[in-house]
Amino acid sequence: MKQTPEYDKIQAQMQKGVITLDGFLGDDVRKLVDIIAADTLTVHKRRTTHEAIAQKMEHFKERGLEGLGNFITLDDHFEVKVETVRGLLPSPFGGPGMFGKTNTTVVNKRLGRSITYTDLHIHFIADHGFYEGIGSPFRLEPEDLITILEVEEV
Repeated sequence: MKQTPEYDKIQAQMQKGVITLDGFLGDDVRKLVDIIAADTLTVHKRRTTHEAIAQKMEHFKERGLEGLGNFITLDDHFEVKVETVRGLLPSPFGGPGMFGKTNTTVVNKRLGRSITYTDLHIHFIADHGFYEGIGSPFRLEPEDLITILEVEEV
């Protein structure tokens, strides 16, 4: 897929120091459309969708809010904690609204693995199929999300 001038602008917004100190691309030198295409292929190989992953992320976030910043147990083998920090972030993809600095940590006790993500991550995945670039300190691997959150096939 060829990258459009619009995606060039979005990718420029994702560079270090523009919206966040670390940016969203890490040391990934691929075009934004190629980053998204590669992660989409991984998601499809696991027979699920970006939307299903984001819905599961949102589910854990909403349930975790009940813990008021403390870990709570869900479904016997998950522990979830949601913490918020002051401030809002815009999406480099544009669009309406800002995203709160909410961190959700999900521990899958059965697997002994955990993952932490933000509201902006949920937006990136649900609306754009974007998990951040390779080498980004906050990149989420689609495989990890699918496995740890136990995202079902669709």
